[in-house]
Amino acid sequence: MSLLLPPSPSHINEKHQLEARAQAVDTKSRVRQRPRIIVGESDLRDGVRALRRKCPVMRRVHDLTGLPPLRRRPAGFEGLARVIVGQQLSVASASAIWQRTAAACVPFEPGVLLALADKDLAGAGLSRPKIRTLRAIAGACCNGLDLMRLEHAPEAEIHAALTAVTGIGPWTADVYIMFCLGRADGWAPGDLALQVAAQRALELAERPDKQEMLELAERWRPWRGVAARLLWAYYAALKQRTAAPV
Repeated sequence: MSLLLPPSPSHINEKHQLEARAQAVDTKSRVRQRPRIIVGESDLRDGVRALRRKCPVMRRVHDLTGLPPLRRRPAGFEGLARVIVGQQLSVASASAIWQRTAAACVPFEPGVLLALADKDLAGAGLSRPKIRTLRAIAGACCNGLDLMRLEHAPEAEIHAALTAVTGIGPWTADVYIMFCLGRADGWAPGDLALQVAAQRALELAERPDKQEMLELAERWRPWRGVAARLLWAYYAALKQRTAAPV
């Protein structure tokens, strides 16, 4: 017959220490997995320094462009609406139309926008497709889409939630992730300007498609969002150089 002895204090302490270490490792793992957020220019500089160290192409691009624009926008309904309004427009035109849209919708909230007549939104300069998309976003927000909750969600979940709304495609979701949520590793592989800039910067024979853009951008992790800003600035510099009189 054997006797079951209670664990000794030393065994109890050892067990507690092991549990504490495991919890600390788990906490550190979660912290490491938390996405880096670009808040201000200091974050851009951190990304540029990292890209310059690891990639000669980014070093050459940065030498030409300097520090790229921050391009941060508010998250939530207003930020997503600004992305929609600015699509396929120059910066000046997008800013003017946004100012008129915001003035027509006070406060800028989903319910207020839904209450506006189409003529009010069209009078601000919005096209019919953009009006439909803004109404679809507002309706989704009123019916349970929580854009603020998505602020801390994985990118795949953000993509799925946004692209489920009529009028929102992958490009819009990518831009929202980069500029409204500030994800440092955000990337927009379907963006035409990025594709052209990557082709020129990497001296590729052909413009890379979306899948190729995903593959080539692996070298810029975890700062793909800064690489995108540099390439957009590079694209603008190339256009300016082409348009300059000889």
